[in-house]
Amino acid sequence: MQLHDIRPNPKARRPRKRLGIGESSGHGKTSGKGHKGQKARSGGSIRIGFEGGQMPLYRRLPKRGFNNNARRIRIFEVTLEKLEKLPADVTRVDEPTLRAHGIVRGDRKKIDGVKLLATGDTTRKFEVTLSHVTAGARAKIEAAGGSVDLKPMRTVREGKKERRPTASAQSAPAK
Repeated sequence: MQLHDIRPNPKARRPRKRLGIGESSGHGKTSGKGHKGQKARSGGSIRIGFEGGQMPLYRRLPKRGFNNNARRIRIFEVTLEKLEKLPADVTRVDEPTLRAHGIVRGDRKKIDGVKLLATGDTTRKFEVTLSHVTAGARAKIEAAGGSVDLKPMRTVREGKKERRPTASAQSAPAK
């Protein structure tokens, strides 16, 4: 098979529907829009959820509960088993190292910290610098001769503006 032998699957490339090209085509006269009414007019679309003036469902149902997704703290969990799979020359463990080896994935702006869990065992001397380490993981790393250093978690996500204090919160100069 060569490049010029390749053909699309049958019916994968269909011709576009040509509207207003005569009554016998089936798409003539009103071009498939029926007779009159809002949906027959140009620009005559109605918004999602509109029920013709009736109180829409999203307003008929009561609002309940609470959603804190905007301020949720997102922690990526890493196990000791995954650290053991790192190359032998890697002894320092921090977020950039874990990202470089594909253990921590995802948008950097959406992850606030990395937590090391004690699942698995380790015999290597790791120098761990992460935002969260469980007590069991710390004990296993220190038992193997490694060290654990906690770094502060990112509190303000990059790309978002920090809140400035309001005028009332700022101290007025003494006279």
